[in-house]
Amino acid sequence: MAVLFWIAAVESLTAAIFCGLAVTAALRFGHRRQIALKTPPDFTPPLSVLKPLHGLQPGLERSLESFFAQQYPAPWEMLFCARSDEDAGLQLARSIAARYPSVRARFIACGEPQFPNPKMYSLAVMSQAAEYEHQITADADARVAPDCLLRCVQSLRPGHNVQGKQVVLASCLYVGHADAGAGLFTQLDAVGKSVEMGAGVLVADMLSGTDFSLGVTAVQLRECFTLAGGYEFLGNHWAEDFVLGNRLAAQGLGVEMSTHVIRIVVEEQGIARSFRDQLRWMQSTRRSRPWGHLGTGLTFAMPFGLLGFAVEAARGAWMGAAVFLALALVNRWLQAAVMLRALGAERTAWQTLIYPLRDLLGFIVWCCSYLPADTRYHGTRFTIMADGTLKPDIH
Repeated sequence: MAVLFWIAAVESLTAAIFCGLAVTAALRFGHRRQIALKTPPDFTPPLSVLKPLHGLQPGLERSLESFFAQQYPAPWEMLFCARSDEDAGLQLARSIAARYPSVRARFIACGEPQFPNPKMYSLAVMSQAAEYEHQITADADARVAPDCLLRCVQSLRPGHNVQGKQVVLASCLYVGHADAGAGLFTQLDAVGKSVEMGAGVLVADMLSGTDFSLGVTAVQLRECFTLAGGYEFLGNHWAEDFVLGNRLAAQGLGVEMSTHVIRIVVEEQGIARSFRDQLRWMQSTRRSRPWGHLGTGLTFAMPFGLLGFAVEAARGAWMGAAVFLALALVNRWLQAAVMLRALGAERTAWQTLIYPLRDLLGFIVWCCSYLPADTRYHGTRFTIMADGTLKPDIH
């Protein structure tokens, strides 16, 4: 009992320290974001938007249409890529394009992927086919405001430096969005993408700068793919976005988190599939940043608050039990409230309220991330190797 008590106490302390760091980092980001929102955007190079697709998913039409509705004053184009012309997602993009004849859109059928990472293969095909050097990559589940392109590309304006380095790549933080009627498990996944992921990214940025990128939406120069090792090299990694930013930063090039925040749509897909998706990304993080991922275990508050509650309750020390539980709840509510506000999220009261449940779920997924890293993506089964590369299961 004494050992369990001290585990609960020490882990609660580390979670409190991380909460303090997360709140500070969120306030710092929120301040940057407000300054950016008040600064008129004046850098408008021609842009190519790259959108890999694979079939249909809930909310895809609204997400794709949010890109067609962009208000960008310079020439720009959108490229969509799927494995075949018959892909349902590609056909949906064509039908939306017909409603926006003023937007230049191109549609590419790339065939079966030649790299283990199918998304990276689609990006490679589109990047090489794109007309412009300034490129924005965006996942199918990204849903954006009409000024997204204009705001994102400001990170690449000449003279914009981070730690004295000209920025060549900037990626966007995101707010998890569950459409109306989504179940509790989906809503927990969504708030985790906002708060849990966002806090980790912003704390890392505050302490050591950004040496990675996020793949949901990013703006970069075409040459970044080559500078980071080339399309095929990146296509052999599961977390190609992390590797891209990491290798650029290692070369002394500027990589940053954009102040523009987007939505990522979390689809209703059932508990089992949702858990597998979350586990897949946790296993990827474990391979990309092994020590940082291990340290993540010290940032969860609710599991150890509940452990302390159970230990103290078993000893009849109900005041101590209440303190453990109350500290854990306040910790998670504070972190969620500040993070969501800094990101400009909606429905913050409800998401803040349920975040302690997400903290428990996140801890379970984190523990499971140390199981063998087999995953399935777009119909193919892979093993994520120790160096983060993918090994397709040919059996």
